[in-house]
Amino acid sequence: MPAAPVRFLVVLDADSTLIRNEVIELIADEAGRGPEVAAATEAAMRGEVDFATSLRSRVEVLAGVPVTAFARVLARIEPTPGVHELIDAVHDRGGAVGVVSGGFHEILDTIAPRLGVDVWRANRLATADEALSGLVDGDIVDAAGKAQALGEWAAERGVALSRTIAIGDGANDLLMMAAAGLGVAFNAKPAVRAQADVVVGPVDLSEIIPLLP
Repeated sequence: MPAAPVRFLVVLDADSTLIRNEVIELIADEAGRGPEVAAATEAAMRGEVDFATSLRSRVEVLAGVPVTAFARVLARIEPTPGVHELIDAVHDRGGAVGVVSGGFHEILDTIAPRLGVDVWRANRLATADEALSGLVDGDIVDAAGKAQALGEWAAERGVALSRTIAIGDGANDLLMMAAAGLGVAFNAKPAVRAQADVVVGPVDLSEIIPLLP
């Protein structure tokens, strides 16, 4: 069934934007490799390494983590302050909320509906024998994939790109921020702040409400 038309579309990154955490680091904690993966994630978010290559190498480290670990990871997730207020405000004004993530459906499929997100897309982790295999299942959601998702969701809902807002913190958010009518750097790395249309400093998503059409 086609998506219902809306007045505008807001698309957020997930890790360190929709939520305070970097999910891959929480999963890596389960493998005892948290600090190592955190350093690699930071480099990827600064744009120092290719995102897809970095993600594959970080996911390799997760091999052997049991799928039961997702429950422990979910229990540690912290929604970003102001997220409920922002999503409610978007809906009150006739808009829709999307989340596109270089993280994982295994977590977002629970978190997104809880927060009232309308549509979401992320990577999937391959499994074997009830444990992670160390591989990404399917195409990787990278910078180009994020921009593509924003465009597809806008078209499906009859929204011109000029009436879209993209919110992110890392280098892999820059393409979707450039494609959107308004690109917002939130809790962002220096390279992202430098290229954004608007920079929001406080880690409070309700600060974005005045920017809504």
